Amino acid sequence: MPAIVVLGAQWGDEGKGKATDQLATTDPIDYVVRTSGGHNAGHTIVIDGEKYATHLLPSGILTPGATSVIANGVVVSPEALFRELDGLLERGVEIGGLVVSANAHVIASYHSTIDKVTERFLGKNQIGTTGRGIGPAYSDKVNRYGVRIADLFDEKILRQKVEAALDVRNHLLTKIYNRRAIEVDAVVEELTAYVERLRPMVADTSLLLNQALDRGETVLFEGAQATMLDVDHGTYPFVTSSNPVAGGVCVGAGVGPTRIDRVIGVIKAYTTRVGAGPFPTELFDEDGQQLQQLGGEIGVSTGRTRRCGWYDSVVARYASRVNGLTDLFLTKLDILGAWDRIPVCVAYEVDGVRHDEMPMTQTEFHHATPVYEYFDGWGTDISGCRTFEDLPVNAQRYVQALEELSGTRIWGVGVGPGREQTVVVHP
Repeated sequence: MPAIVVLGAQWGDEGKGKATDQLATTDPIDYVVRTSGGHNAGHTIVIDGEKYATHLLPSGILTPGATSVIANGVVVSPEALFRELDGLLERGVEIGGLVVSANAHVIASYHSTIDKVTERFLGKNQIGTTGRGIGPAYSDKVNRYGVRIADLFDEKILRQKVEAALDVRNHLLTKIYNRRAIEVDAVVEELTAYVERLRPMVADTSLLLNQALDRGETVLFEGAQATMLDVDHGTYPFVTSSNPVAGGVCVGAGVGPTRIDRVIGVIKAYTTRVGAGPFPTELFDEDGQQLQQLGGEIGVSTGRTRRCGWYDSVVARYASRVNGLTDLFLTKLDILGAWDRIPVCVAYEVDGVRHDEMPMTQTEFHHATPVYEYFDGWGTDISGCRTFEDLPVNAQRYVQALEELSGTRIWGVGVGPGREQTVVVHP
């Protein structure tokens, strides 16, 4: 049985939760694993007309029989974790097994404080963070004074690590940002309050997952954010603080690359982006507004309106290359039914030079203008289609064109938000 990676092939918000849920309902999934990011991510799943949103939790928490894993590459806010769990329990959702890595790093309240203050201080140079403390937590991790989940169970070690982190952070707060210093005692008290509830969930998740693969069980690694937000391979500096590409899964879960069998990139039939940064196909006209309205393009975790543009096959080819994609899962094809002609970006032009692949520098990408090809629309509602042959001919041609332009086969197509609203192109 395979190890499967599902990740975003654009700037996030592609519908990874739907793809994950689709895989989990067609074949038994034993483990669903988050390997990077924090509660700045957001997945929406619609089951029997009920909409559920997960942020820190893997979307597999809604899959009967599957164990959900928050692996070592994730940064965990205990407050956000239990708020999300309690919200699902209040709705009557039956929560399956949940395991949290002892090596995952902790987001404390001071990380969020630093995040918000720093972003305001940057002014016009803001990155567009969510203010949830993700970046500062990863910064502490890399600087080697981060707090890990395992540290919460030893108050002496916890206090030492909090003191080391705040020694640096408080200098910034008081001397640069003119804010009040954060007290060590308050942070220790905040974090130890979660210990007893957290303790039964904590495990060596790398060992757990490798043993599951040894037994032939199916492990689904669920991406957060997306390729173009990767700190190494995305549109730096307008990126997240981790590696949501396929290679980051191995580091973030503690499994070797030879164990991965399938890498599925989730991609919209158009393109969206939240936050600052270059976006070649972005629309500032009525088409952009209509995509936003019809697609319900508002961030699940942040509530921010998403910037909208046409499908970008340069980005798709890039995502296929850096992730080694075996499949694409195309979402929100139904949204494009309102257009008679649908543009698709097939290349960029930068200072009069055509680029069929991603430009090498940030400056070139910032100045890239899209080269479009146009495809006939289908002008009808496709939300009831359940097979590829059910789709209008022009919709079939659009999918086939994107498959060819993107360089990766399209496994399935989403024609609506519901679990059942999926068309399988290649079984």
